[in-house]
Amino acid sequence: MKFGFVALGGRPNTGKSTLLNRLMGTKLAIVSDKPQTTRTRIIGVKNLPEGQLVYTDTPGIHRPLHRMNVRMVDAAIESLRQADVLGLVTDASARPGRGDRFMVGLLRDVKQPVLLILNKIDLVPKPSLLPLIESYRRAYGFAEIVPVCALTGDNVDRLERLFVEYVPEGQPMYPTDYVTDQPERTFVAEIVREKVLNYTYGEIPYASTVIVDHFEEPDDTGVLRVYSSILVDRESQKPIVIGRGGEMIKRIGTAARVDLENFFGTRVFLDLRVKVKAEWREDDRVLDEMGLARREV
Repeated sequence: MKFGFVALGGRPNTGKSTLLNRLMGTKLAIVSDKPQTTRTRIIGVKNLPEGQLVYTDTPGIHRPLHRMNVRMVDAAIESLRQADVLGLVTDASARPGRGDRFMVGLLRDVKQPVLLILNKIDLVPKPSLLPLIESYRRAYGFAEIVPVCALTGDNVDRLERLFVEYVPEGQPMYPTDYVTDQPERTFVAEIVREKVLNYTYGEIPYASTVIVDHFEEPDDTGVLRVYSSILVDRESQKPIVIGRGGEMIKRIGTAARVDLENFFGTRVFLDLRVKVKAEWREDDRVLDEMGLARREV
């Protein structure tokens, strides 16, 4: 039997969360076209005939500007250090730059097998892939270089077979019905935040977060009740999230409720309020509630 931890790391917006969802066959991580969508480490446990893989989706590694971003990058690097196998996810459709070279530089002292995952190959002409593969091959001794499309699933099955090959032998650590370590409250907050990301623009996606204030298990009527707050940085951002006549907040709530009802398999009452919390990205209490661990001193 095989058992091991597989960390998916890389720069922001390379498709790590889409890849995790594709590998797991279900939605565990929220997805948007905005960079830095993933803010916390997300685990997905996959049971296979050959054994058990524990996937870790990590925040994109970037230059941190706030205390929140420092914690995000710390969580990503720590997950990469602790994994048995690393999957470095890159955007094959984007020209490699300084950020990619920085990521490869982080691997210099890594002893675990590192698989380079060239994602978004559906956006790249096939003749362009070979030179890209060769340039990465010269830059670092990757155990494998695997072109995939997480969105369509192209070549993802081969990637998973390689993960199984490279993880060590061992017995499963988690029960067969265990899927993720995400608490229900965290999942709810992330689904709401996904809709904020998808429906708002400019500074709002980065200046907002979602906190679940109260979570009530389904009552006799079978309704799950969730009361959440969308936090923004400034008073001027609040009416943008609410929208004219409450149109935006209703749109966010309706879309989130559909996803939550599908996930929980029951009716959901979702109450959303918009609150102003200045400098929340520097607030340790908010960051703790978001599940972003503090750096150990």
